[in-house]
Amino acid sequence: MRSKDRIAYFYDGDVGSVYFGAKHPMKPHRLCMTHHLVLSYDLHKKMEIYRPHKAYPVELAQFHSADYVEFLHRITPDTQHLFLNELTKYNLGEDCPVFDNLFEFCQIYAGGTIDAARRLNNQLCDIAINWAGGLHHAKKCEASGFCYINDLVLGILELLKYHARVLYIDIDVHHGDGVEEAFYFTDRVMTVSFHKYGDLFFPGTGDAKEIGEREGKFYAINVPLKDGIDDLSFTRLFKTIISKVVETYQPGAIVLQCGADSLAGDRLGCFNLSIDGHSECVSFVKRFNLPLLVTGGGGYTKENVARCWTVETGVLLDTELPNEIPENDYIKYFAPEFSLKIPNGQIENLNSKSYLSTIKMQVLENLRCIQHAPSVQMQEVPPDFYIPDFDEDEQNPDERIDQHTQDKHIQRDDEYYEADNDNDQMDVS
Repeated sequence: MRSKDRIAYFYDGDVGSVYFGAKHPMKPHRLCMTHHLVLSYDLHKKMEIYRPHKAYPVELAQFHSADYVEFLHRITPDTQHLFLNELTKYNLGEDCPVFDNLFEFCQIYAGGTIDAARRLNNQLCDIAINWAGGLHHAKKCEASGFCYINDLVLGILELLKYHARVLYIDIDVHHGDGVEEAFYFTDRVMTVSFHKYGDLFFPGTGDAKEIGEREGKFYAINVPLKDGIDDLSFTRLFKTIISKVVETYQPGAIVLQCGADSLAGDRLGCFNLSIDGHSECVSFVKRFNLPLLVTGGGGYTKENVARCWTVETGVLLDTELPNEIPENDYIKYFAPEFSLKIPNGQIENLNSKSYLSTIKMQVLENLRCIQHAPSVQMQEVPPDFYIPDFDEDEQNPDERIDQHTQDKHIQRDDEYYEADNDNDQMDVS
C-alpha cells in the first residue's frame, strides 16, 4: 500500500460555459456544479489543482485525422451553412452541433486528459482526475454521440509511451465504442465496457461477441446489460470481471471512464445504480494501487452528475462526505433535500441471474484465451508534446489569474427551471 495517494485534479471554468443548445441534453454547466460542490466540501485542500493547457491541433492529430481537426478549428455557427458537405462527412449536426467556442471546448477537455496522463507518466501523482474528459464516442474522422475529440484515446496514447499495457474501464451507460475501435487491433490496450445493449440503444455496438481482432483478439471485453440493473448485480459482476482482468493482463496503468448516465434517474439512462453503487466501482479500481486516470463522461441529470463525481472525488481522496450538501453557488439545484443521496431507481431489472452468469462465464472464458500478459519491446520514450506557441511573459497577466472568482459567474439563467430540474424550457419567442 502507498502511504498516501497524491491526487492531481484538472479544471478550467471555461469548459462549463459552453452551450450545446436549448434542447440538447448535454450541459457542460454540470462541470461547474461539480467543481463548486468539490470546493464546498473542501476537497480541493487535499489535492493539487491544475488548469490544463489547451491541447494543440497537432496533439489532437495524434489520433484524429488532420483534416477533421482542421475543420473543427475552422467551423463556427455563423459559417456552418457554407460547409454542408463537410458537416455530413464529419457527422456534425443534431447530436453534435456546432456552437460558439466548440474548438476551445475540445482543446480544454482533451488538454486535461493529456496533462493528467503526463503527470502520471512522470510520477508526479498517483491518481489524476479530469471530470471534463471521458468523451468516448468520438472517432478518428468524425464526431459521435455529443463527442468531438476523443480525449481518452489521446490520454491512453500518452500513457503507452511509458507503460507496456494500459487497461481502459468504462462504466458509462453507453458502450465505449470510440476507445474500443481505436485499439481494436492491439494487445497494448485492453478495453472493458459495462453498458446497456439492445433495443437499438445508442451506439448499437458492444455485444459480448466483439472481442477484438488480429493482435487485439480477446483484448476487447464487452459486458452488455439490460435495463434496470441494480447496485448488487452491477458491482458483483464488475468486481469479478475486473479482478480477473487485472490478474491476467497486468496493466501498468488504468484509465477509468465514470459516465454518470448509468445512475438511476438519468435523462438518457435506464439503469438503477445509486451513487454508492457507482462509486464502489471507483473505490474497487483504486485499490489496485496502479497509476489511475479518472474521467467523467455521460450524465444528463445535472445535479446527480455533480453529486456523483463529487462523491467519487472523495472516494479517491479516502474522504467520506457528509450527506448534507454545504452552501455553494449552485445550492438551489439540490433542493428540496439538499443531500448527496439520490432517489432509488424504479426501472424493472431485466437482468436475470442466469443472463448475468452467462455473460460472466463468456468474459472469463475469453480471458482464459490470453496465456499471459503480452510483452512489449519498449523503445526509447518519445518526448512529451510541447509546442511553444507563445511567450507566456508577453501575455496579459489578467488572463492568467486564478479563475475561481470568474467560475462563480458561469451559472446560466436559462438552464435552471424551478418546476422541472433538468428539462428544457419551452422556447416562447
